[in-house]
Amino acid sequence: GSGLLKKKTLVPGQGVDTRPRKGQDVTIRLKATLEDGSVVEENPALTFTLGDCDVLQALDLCVQLLEMGETALIVSDAKYCYGVQGRSPDVPPNAAITLEVELLVARDAPDMELLSGKEKIELANRKRERGNFFYQQADYVLAINSYDIALKIISSSSKVDFSPDEEAELLDVKVKCLNNLAASQLKLDHYEAALKSCNLVLEHQPGNIKALFRKGKVLAQQGEYREAIPILKAALKLEPSNKTIHAELSKLVKKHADQKTVETEMYRKMLGNPSAAGAPGKCKDKLPW
Repeated sequence: GSGLLKKKTLVPGQGVDTRPRKGQDVTIRLKATLEDGSVVEENPALTFTLGDCDVLQALDLCVQLLEMGETALIVSDAKYCYGVQGRSPDVPPNAAITLEVELLVARDAPDMELLSGKEKIELANRKRERGNFFYQQADYVLAINSYDIALKIISSSSKVDFSPDEEAELLDVKVKCLNNLAASQLKLDHYEAALKSCNLVLEHQPGNIKALFRKGKVLAQQGEYREAIPILKAALKLEPSNKTIHAELSKLVKKHADQKTVETEMYRKMLGNPSAAGAPGKCKDKLPW
Protein backbone atom coordinates (compact mmCIF):
# COMPACT_ATOMS: atom_id res chain seq x y z
CA GLY A 1 0.00 0.00 0.00
CA SER A 2 2.91 2.40 0.62
CA GLY A 3 4.54 1.75 -2.74
CA LEU A 4 7.86 1.00 -1.04
CA LEU A 5 7.76 -2.68 -1.96
CA LYS A 6 6.37 -3.94 -5.28
CA LYS A 7 6.21 -7.39 -6.85
CA LYS A 8 5.57 -8.17 -10.51
CA THR A 9 5.23 -11.70 -11.92
CA LEU A 10 7.47 -12.35 -14.95
CA VAL A 11 6.94 -16.10 -15.26
CA PRO A 12 3.79 -17.63 -13.64
CA GLY A 13 4.20 -20.42 -11.10
CA GLN A 14 2.33 -23.64 -10.34
CA GLY A 15 -0.54 -22.16 -8.33
CA VAL A 16 -1.26 -20.51 -4.99
CA ASP A 17 -1.19 -23.89 -3.19
CA THR A 18 2.52 -24.21 -3.96
CA ARG A 19 3.51 -21.05 -2.06
CA PRO A 20 6.05 -21.69 0.73
CA ARG A 21 5.21 -21.32 4.43
CA LYS A 22 7.04 -19.53 7.20
CA GLY A 23 9.60 -21.81 8.85
CA GLN A 24 10.34 -23.73 5.65
CA ASP A 25 13.76 -23.74 4.02
CA VAL A 26 13.51 -22.20 0.56
CA THR A 27 15.99 -22.03 -2.29
CA ILE A 28 15.80 -19.19 -4.81
CA ARG A 29 17.70 -17.88 -7.78
CA LEU A 30 18.56 -14.26 -7.06
CA LYS A 31 19.87 -11.29 -9.00
CA ALA A 32 20.00 -7.90 -7.26
CA THR A 33 20.67 -4.64 -9.10
CA LEU A 34 20.79 -0.94 -8.26
CA GLU A 35 18.81 1.72 -10.13
CA ASP A 36 21.78 2.34 -12.46
CA GLY A 37 21.74 -1.35 -13.49
CA SER A 38 24.88 -2.43 -11.62
CA VAL A 39 24.62 -5.94 -10.19
CA VAL A 40 25.33 -6.09 -6.44
CA GLU A 41 24.44 -9.75 -5.85
CA GLU A 42 23.91 -12.85 -7.94
CA ASN A 43 23.25 -16.29 -6.53
CA PRO A 44 21.93 -19.27 -8.52
CA ALA A 45 20.83 -21.14 -5.35
CA LEU A 46 20.38 -19.05 -2.21
CA THR A 47 18.90 -21.10 0.65
CA PHE A 48 17.39 -19.60 3.82
CA THR A 49 14.65 -20.16 6.40
CA LEU A 50 11.55 -18.18 5.46
CA GLY A 51 10.41 -15.77 8.18
CA ASP A 52 13.64 -15.92 10.22
CA CYS A 53 15.01 -12.64 8.79
CA ASP A 54 18.02 -14.51 7.39
CA VAL A 55 17.98 -12.32 4.28
CA LEU A 56 16.82 -8.86 3.17
CA GLN A 57 13.35 -8.04 4.46
CA ALA A 58 12.24 -7.48 0.87
CA LEU A 59 13.00 -11.15 0.15
CA ASP A 60 11.58 -12.45 3.41
CA LEU A 61 8.28 -10.69 2.74
CA CYS A 62 7.93 -11.35 -0.99
CA VAL A 63 9.14 -14.95 -1.30
CA GLN A 64 6.11 -15.95 0.80
CA LEU A 65 3.97 -14.71 -2.13
CA LEU A 66 5.85 -16.65 -4.82
CA GLU A 67 4.46 -19.82 -6.34
CA MET A 68 6.75 -22.74 -7.09
CA GLY A 69 8.61 -22.07 -10.33
CA GLU A 70 7.49 -18.44 -10.44
CA THR A 71 9.94 -15.74 -11.47
CA ALA A 72 9.18 -12.26 -10.15
CA LEU A 73 10.63 -8.80 -10.19
CA ILE A 74 10.71 -7.09 -6.78
CA VAL A 75 11.35 -3.36 -6.57
CA SER A 76 12.23 -2.38 -3.00
CA ASP A 77 12.89 0.84 -1.17
CA ALA A 78 16.08 0.98 0.94
CA LYS A 79 13.92 0.49 4.05
CA TYR A 80 13.52 -3.22 3.22
CA CYS A 81 17.11 -3.68 1.99
CA TYR A 82 20.26 -2.04 3.34
CA GLY A 83 18.67 1.09 4.80
CA VAL A 84 20.38 4.37 5.56
CA GLN A 85 23.78 2.71 6.03
CA GLY A 86 23.95 0.78 2.76
CA ARG A 87 26.49 -2.01 2.32
CA SER A 88 30.08 -1.05 1.77
CA PRO A 89 31.50 -0.94 -0.84
CA ASP A 90 28.86 -1.69 -3.47
CA VAL A 91 25.49 -0.54 -2.05
CA PRO A 92 25.28 3.19 -1.25
CA PRO A 93 23.14 4.55 1.63
CA ASN A 94 19.37 4.78 1.01
CA ALA A 95 19.66 2.73 -2.19
CA ALA A 96 16.54 1.21 -3.80
CA ILE A 97 17.19 -2.31 -5.11
CA THR A 98 15.55 -4.40 -7.82
CA LEU A 99 15.49 -8.14 -7.16
CA GLU A 100 14.84 -10.79 -9.77
CA VAL A 101 13.79 -13.94 -7.92
CA GLU A 102 12.83 -17.45 -8.97
CA LEU A 103 11.47 -19.91 -6.39
CA LEU A 104 13.23 -23.24 -6.93
CA VAL A 105 12.61 -25.35 -3.80
CA ALA A 106 10.54 -25.21 -0.60
CA ARG A 107 10.91 -27.92 2.03
CA ASP A 108 10.32 -28.34 5.74
CA ALA A 109 13.23 -27.28 7.95
CA PRO A 110 15.34 -30.12 9.40
CA ASP A 111 14.32 -31.73 12.70
CA MET A 112 16.42 -30.04 15.42
CA GLU A 113 16.52 -33.26 17.44
CA LEU A 114 18.32 -35.07 14.62
CA LEU A 115 20.98 -32.44 13.83
CA SER A 116 24.57 -33.45 14.45
CA GLY A 117 26.70 -31.29 16.73
CA LYS A 118 28.48 -29.73 13.75
CA GLU A 119 25.17 -28.95 11.97
CA LYS A 120 23.70 -27.40 15.11
CA ILE A 121 26.78 -25.21 15.63
CA GLU A 122 26.77 -24.06 11.98
CA LEU A 123 23.04 -23.23 12.05
CA ALA A 124 23.25 -21.34 15.37
CA ASN A 125 26.30 -19.41 14.13
CA ARG A 126 24.46 -18.39 10.95
CA LYS A 127 21.61 -16.93 13.01
CA ARG A 128 24.09 -15.23 15.36
CA GLU A 129 25.97 -13.65 12.44
CA ARG A 130 22.66 -12.39 11.05
CA GLY A 131 21.97 -10.83 14.43
CA ASN A 132 25.39 -9.15 14.25
CA PHE A 133 24.46 -7.75 10.82
CA PHE A 134 21.25 -6.22 12.20
CA TYR A 135 23.14 -4.86 15.23
CA GLN A 136 25.60 -3.09 12.91
CA GLN A 137 22.61 -1.70 10.99
CA ALA A 138 21.27 -0.39 14.34
CA ASP A 139 18.14 -2.55 13.90
CA TYR A 140 18.18 -3.91 17.45
CA VAL A 141 14.71 -5.50 17.36
CA LEU A 142 15.68 -7.76 14.45
CA ALA A 143 19.07 -8.41 16.07
CA ILE A 144 17.29 -9.66 19.21
CA ASN A 145 15.06 -11.85 17.03
CA SER A 146 18.08 -13.51 15.38
CA TYR A 147 19.91 -14.07 18.68
CA ASP A 148 16.74 -15.57 20.19
CA ILE A 149 16.43 -18.00 17.27
CA ALA A 150 20.09 -19.01 17.69
CA LEU A 151 19.60 -19.62 21.42
CA LYS A 152 16.50 -21.75 20.75
CA ILE A 153 18.51 -23.88 18.32
CA ILE A 154 21.30 -24.35 20.90
CA SER A 155 18.92 -25.22 23.75
CA SER A 156 16.68 -27.54 21.68
CA SER A 157 16.63 -31.18 22.78
CA SER A 158 18.66 -33.68 20.80
CA LYS A 159 18.59 -37.41 20.07
CA VAL A 160 22.19 -37.27 18.90
CA ASP A 161 25.23 -37.54 21.16
CA PHE A 162 27.69 -34.65 20.92
CA SER A 163 31.43 -34.85 21.57
CA PRO A 164 32.93 -32.83 24.46
CA ASP A 165 34.46 -30.45 21.89
CA GLU A 166 31.07 -29.91 20.24
CA GLU A 167 29.44 -29.29 23.63
CA ALA A 168 32.15 -26.73 24.42
CA GLU A 169 31.68 -25.02 21.05
CA LEU A 170 27.89 -24.88 21.51
CA LEU A 171 28.42 -23.27 24.92
CA ASP A 172 30.79 -20.75 23.33
CA VAL A 173 28.16 -19.82 20.71
CA LYS A 174 25.52 -19.58 23.45
CA VAL A 175 27.65 -17.18 25.50
CA LYS A 176 28.34 -15.01 22.43
CA CYS A 177 24.61 -14.88 21.62
CA LEU A 178 23.68 -13.95 25.20
CA ASN A 179 26.33 -11.23 25.33
CA ASN A 180 25.17 -9.78 22.00
CA LEU A 181 21.55 -10.10 23.13
CA ALA A 182 22.34 -8.09 26.26
CA ALA A 183 24.04 -5.40 24.14
CA SER A 184 20.94 -5.13 21.90
CA GLN A 185 18.58 -5.04 24.89
CA LEU A 186 20.67 -2.25 26.44
CA LYS A 187 20.33 -0.22 23.25
CA LEU A 188 16.54 -0.46 23.59
CA ASP A 189 16.60 0.33 27.34
CA HIS A 190 15.24 -3.14 28.16
CA TYR A 191 17.21 -3.23 31.40
CA GLU A 192 15.55 -6.19 33.14
CA ALA A 193 15.95 -8.37 30.03
CA ALA A 194 19.59 -7.27 29.60
CA LEU A 195 20.32 -8.05 33.26
CA LYS A 196 18.85 -11.53 32.81
CA SER A 197 21.01 -12.15 29.71
CA CYS A 198 24.15 -11.01 31.56
CA ASN A 199 23.37 -13.24 34.54
CA LEU A 200 22.91 -16.24 32.23
CA VAL A 201 26.39 -15.63 30.80
CA LEU A 202 27.90 -15.28 34.28
CA GLU A 203 26.30 -18.57 35.35
CA HIS A 204 28.46 -20.30 32.72
CA GLN A 205 31.47 -17.97 32.85
CA PRO A 206 31.71 -15.92 36.09
CA GLY A 207 34.76 -14.11 34.73
CA ASN A 208 33.26 -13.04 31.41
CA ILE A 209 34.41 -9.42 31.04
CA LYS A 210 31.71 -8.36 28.54
CA ALA A 211 28.92 -9.71 30.74
CA LEU A 212 30.38 -8.07 33.87
CA PHE A 213 30.77 -4.75 32.07
CA ARG A 214 27.23 -4.82 30.66
CA LYS A 215 25.74 -5.91 33.99
CA GLY A 216 27.50 -2.96 35.61
CA LYS A 217 26.10 -0.64 32.94
CA VAL A 218 22.56 -2.00 33.39
CA LEU A 219 22.70 -1.52 37.17
CA ALA A 220 24.11 1.98 36.66
CA GLN A 221 21.27 2.87 34.29
CA GLN A 222 18.87 1.76 37.01
CA GLY A 223 20.64 4.02 39.52
CA GLU A 224 22.09 1.07 41.46
CA TYR A 225 25.59 2.58 41.71
CA ARG A 226 26.53 0.75 44.89
CA GLU A 227 25.93 -2.62 43.20
CA ALA A 228 27.39 -1.57 39.83
CA ILE A 229 30.77 -0.28 41.06
CA PRO A 230 32.15 -3.59 42.50
CA ILE A 231 31.04 -5.44 39.35
CA LEU A 232 32.93 -2.99 37.13
CA LYS A 233 35.92 -3.22 39.47
CA ALA A 234 35.87 -7.00 39.03
CA ALA A 235 35.83 -6.56 35.23
CA LEU A 236 38.73 -4.07 35.43
CA LYS A 237 40.74 -6.45 37.61
CA LEU A 238 40.43 -9.07 34.86
CA GLU A 239 41.46 -6.57 32.16
CA PRO A 240 43.32 -3.63 33.78
CA SER A 241 44.19 -1.99 30.43
CA ASN A 242 40.57 -1.69 29.27
CA LYS A 243 39.99 2.06 28.81
CA THR A 244 36.21 1.68 28.31
CA ILE A 245 35.78 0.01 31.71
CA HIS A 246 38.09 2.63 33.29
CA ALA A 247 35.98 5.47 31.89
CA GLU A 248 32.67 3.87 32.93
CA LEU A 249 33.94 3.14 36.43
CA SER A 250 35.24 6.71 36.92
CA LYS A 251 31.89 8.07 35.78
CA LEU A 252 30.00 5.81 38.18
CA VAL A 253 32.19 6.61 41.17
CA LYS A 254 31.53 10.31 40.59
CA LYS A 255 27.78 9.74 40.16
CA HIS A 256 27.71 7.64 43.32
CA ALA A 257 29.51 10.39 45.26
CA ASP A 258 27.05 12.98 43.92
CA GLN A 259 24.15 10.72 44.85
CA LYS A 260 25.47 10.35 48.42
CA THR A 261 25.86 14.13 48.70
CA VAL A 262 22.27 14.66 47.58
CA GLU A 263 21.03 11.99 50.02
CA THR A 264 23.00 13.53 52.88
CA GLU A 265 21.54 16.95 52.14
CA MET A 266 18.05 15.47 51.95
CA TYR A 267 18.44 13.73 55.33
CA ARG A 268 19.82 16.96 56.84
CA LYS A 269 16.71 18.84 55.73
CA MET A 270 14.40 16.08 56.91
CA LEU A 271 16.00 16.09 60.35
CA GLY A 272 16.03 19.90 60.48
CA ASN A 273 19.77 19.95 61.13
CA PRO A 274 21.36 23.17 59.84
CA SER A 275 24.91 21.86 60.10
CA ALA A 276 26.76 21.51 56.76
CA ALA A 277 28.26 18.21 57.87
CA GLY A 278 24.99 16.49 57.10
CA ALA A 279 25.05 14.21 60.14
CA PRO A 280 22.73 14.92 63.10
CA GLY A 281 24.50 16.83 65.87
CA LYS A 282 24.88 15.23 69.32
CA CYS A 283 22.32 16.31 71.89
CA LYS A 284 23.91 17.93 74.92
CA ASP A 285 21.03 17.12 77.20
CA LYS A 286 19.20 13.85 77.11
CA LEU A 287 15.50 14.52 77.13
CA PRO A 288 13.03 12.02 78.63
CA TRP A 289 10.60 10.45 76.15
